[in-house]
Amino acid sequence: MIELLQEYWKPFLFHDGQNITGLAMTLWLLSASIFIGFFMSIPLSIARVSRNVWVRWPVQFYTYLFRGTPLYIQLLICYTGIYSIAAVRSQPMLDAFFRDAMNCTILAFALNTCAYTTEIFAGAIRSMNHGEIEAAKAYGLRGWKLYAYVIMPSALRRSLPYYSNEVILMLHSTTVAFTATVPDILKVARDANSATFLTFQSFGIAAGIYLAVTFSLVSLFRLAERRWLSFLGPAH
Repeated sequence: MIELLQEYWKPFLFHDGQNITGLAMTLWLLSASIFIGFFMSIPLSIARVSRNVWVRWPVQFYTYLFRGTPLYIQLLICYTGIYSIAAVRSQPMLDAFFRDAMNCTILAFALNTCAYTTEIFAGAIRSMNHGEIEAAKAYGLRGWKLYAYVIMPSALRRSLPYYSNEVILMLHSTTVAFTATVPDILKVARDANSATFLTFQSFGIAAGIYLAVTFSLVSLFRLAERRWLSFLGPAH
């Protein structure tokens, strides 16, 4: 174990001397996909609860598609499937984008987490107390102002416990990034195992890193819940 750490602690945590690897790469994949997915899901969640079927159905189909298929397959389609289309390769910008493994990985992860997050936020919007909305309307709030100042702030706060689960699941889902040769924690562990045949130690270190990151994320979300969901606690 000590010899393995002496040789691979940098690839597991930061870089292999040339490229970002291990923990740093995993956190980058998680941060980028969550950031993109979060901001995409806000307008999509509003569309998801729309009474207009032509607005609601496309979003419903998108969330059904990405929640109903494995992330692994979605990554393979983004990484190898789309690039095999001649029309994509003929466009310089699309060719450059889909030829890069990192771009394809973040795209697949962002679309996947956006689908789940959209449903989480849409559920929070539906569960809002009707009295809150009526009170806001009584103050003259309508349209986008109603969503910007009342509905979405309340929905985002209430969805924190569910969204925290999605972030943690997304962290664990980054393990499929090695399929696109992205050097995340699992890719480093696989390389260490192949070089040393210390299977338990190699994957044990990877599991310990994931456990530490998960614990940190859970702690951060608990702090956020105590700050923004304290109004839901029992009255004293």
